[in-house]
Amino acid sequence: MKYVQEFRDPQKAQGLLHEIEALGRQLTQDRPGPIKIMEICGGHTHSIFKYGLESLLPPTVELVHGPGCPVCIMPKGRLDDAISIAQQPHVILTTFGDVMRVPGSQQSLLQAKAEGADIRMVYSPLDALKLARENPEREVVFFAIGFETTAPSTALTVLQAKREGVTNFSLFCNHVLVVPALEALLSNPDLQLDGFIGPGHVSMVIGARPYQVIAERYGKPVTIAGFEPLDILQSLWMVLRQLAQGRCEVENQYTRLVNHDGNAVALDALAQVFTVREQFEWRGLGDIPASGFKMHPNYAQFDAEAKFTLPHQRIADHKACACGEILQGVKKPWECKVFGTACTPEHPIGACMVSSEGACAAYYKYGATQTPQKSEALAKSH
Repeated sequence: MKYVQEFRDPQKAQGLLHEIEALGRQLTQDRPGPIKIMEICGGHTHSIFKYGLESLLPPTVELVHGPGCPVCIMPKGRLDDAISIAQQPHVILTTFGDVMRVPGSQQSLLQAKAEGADIRMVYSPLDALKLARENPEREVVFFAIGFETTAPSTALTVLQAKREGVTNFSLFCNHVLVVPALEALLSNPDLQLDGFIGPGHVSMVIGARPYQVIAERYGKPVTIAGFEPLDILQSLWMVLRQLAQGRCEVENQYTRLVNHDGNAVALDALAQVFTVREQFEWRGLGDIPASGFKMHPNYAQFDAEAKFTLPHQRIADHKACACGEILQGVKKPWECKVFGTACTPEHPIGACMVSSEGACAAYYKYGATQTPQKSEALAKSH
């Protein structure tokens, strides 16, 4: 790639859309509903709406939004735990900006900060480590969230802290793993999916290999995609082509950044610093086995969960909020009763409206607030 415009070429997009329409028509001849493809990553969801891709798709093809937003899947109980840490004496809690406004059971981190807790937004875990060096009399905790995309930077920061002998730095680790979440989704009988558009950023770290289980055990094709309009359209075409040809494989559209085996340096750092939890609670999905990281025993001195006594309570979501169903792909944001009315980016009720990768935030930002008429169009097409 020399210029980003190469991936935003309208003529090439029209060619791909023509092919997608033909494949969609072929695949839905003997079925009542559209082909349903889940884009796992919240970054893909925002690209889809930013460039108006969903409105260009034929009624025979439907995109389903997955649980690929790390802020959105964080349960309220874990946010309450983070607030509990921040309220301890002599603690500085640090985290990314998106996390600050996500509501816990009683308040958000931003509200706790307004009440006096020392909570600071950082751009990387290295910023938190710097604060620990500058404040040796304080305990600096990094509220670590994210999929395998951000986990390596956290792991490398812990390795740096150990090399420097920094003892007042620790992690509240909430890093999660993408493949176990997909397996949990596929075990849900209410969610019928035909294939997946795989996350590009996660796959830069883990590679294409881990998705083999989705193709081999569950019989669903996966195509790893980049984030430009033509990346997404080509990936969608690749999934549909597999379905039309009766294949079920893991394909890599994002070859300019993703390889089969992943990033060896990043994976080595993860293996050193973390181990896999027996289970981790996901908002909307419940407890998913082997779906999150925790600190390796060799790095227990950097584990905030060992340093502090935490509430560890399970907190149900707001009854009016459909964030859980949206994260599962069972509902679209406009099907939530409070979407765009009581729940807005300025006054969010659920995490999906807060995060820059949340599906509700994407729908709201790009004006996708009305029920689409694709089902009627599909019926007419047959």
